[in-house]
Amino acid sequence: MSLQILWFVLIAVLWIGYLVLEGFDFGVGMLTTILPRGSAENKDTERRVLINSIAPVWDGNEVWLLTAGGATFAAFPGWYATLFSGFYLPLLLILVALIFRGVSFDYRGKIASATWRRCFDWGIWVGSWLPALLWGVAFANLVRGVELAENATGHLDYVGGFWALLNPFSLLGGLTTLVLFLLHGCLFVALKTDGDIRDRARQLAARVGPVAIVIAGGWAVWAQIAYSVPWTWVAVVLAAVGLIVAWVMNSQKREGFAFIASSVTLVAAVVLIFGSMYPNAMNGLGDGPSLTLAGAASTNYTLTVMTWVAAFLVPVVLAYTVWTYYVFRRRISTTDIPAPTGLSWKKIKDASFI
Repeated sequence: MSLQILWFVLIAVLWIGYLVLEGFDFGVGMLTTILPRGSAENKDTERRVLINSIAPVWDGNEVWLLTAGGATFAAFPGWYATLFSGFYLPLLLILVALIFRGVSFDYRGKIASATWRRCFDWGIWVGSWLPALLWGVAFANLVRGVELAENATGHLDYVGGFWALLNPFSLLGGLTTLVLFLLHGCLFVALKTDGDIRDRARQLAARVGPVAIVIAGGWAVWAQIAYSVPWTWVAVVLAAVGLIVAWVMNSQKREGFAFIASSVTLVAAVVLIFGSMYPNAMNGLGDGPSLTLAGAASTNYTLTVMTWVAAFLVPVVLAYTVWTYYVFRRRISTTDIPAPTGLSWKKIKDASFI
């Protein structure tokens, strides 16, 4: 049981890494159609500033999601089977959006065409807003509980259907992650860029902050009172303090402290979610059956081997992540963006590929 608890905690840590790091990626992607100002040329340059602010790290940040999914599959195959089959459609939508966003990052500058770039700009925008919303919907349902029923083999399956996932509590959870990621992205842009775009990001963060406090605070209190346990009040208070500190630090132009405080809020949110689920891997709805950690876990031997592997690899991954952010720590501005180098349609048409 101790190894099951350990891996439940480690999976929560992996989700913390994903939501904190990929959270500002989503926020920056949302900002690509909100923050740029001026002429079409200037908007494109500022949009490239935003994209380049996360270009060295966004694909590495998604590795946390792959690792969290892989760890769930290996440590709790029963949890993985029930979760990914029951939440198949929303998880598929998230996957398609992430693929579309990644392709858009890489291909928007390949051809010197405003129409070409505009199509991929929408890919970045949709690929950022949609997952930011759906992740909140998914996690809120894990806190609230879902309708589970035993199948012929004795395993618990989700039987509620797609529309049952779109309940008021989960939709508010979706809005919560949406505004938290948007605020997180604003603070990252203010921390990573310079010039007018930095000032606009800070101003937008000042407007988004109170909205995030109200929406996220309302969802957290609802979750705590209706579905959680007494000790997770600590996480609720910590999340609220983090949001308030982030808003205050942003108003004082202390972007680093504001970004750290916003990260603390996301950490506290994951603690609230996983604390509300424990000792279950998936809560049942109402008085229905729940999928316990013991019922979903792999064998003790499997968990032991995974623990030794994680003890070696996790410090390496953390060290590499810290090193990457250190190397790419410098602020960027529009003066750092070179002229577009994409091919024209005429060159593509006239090119010989033989």
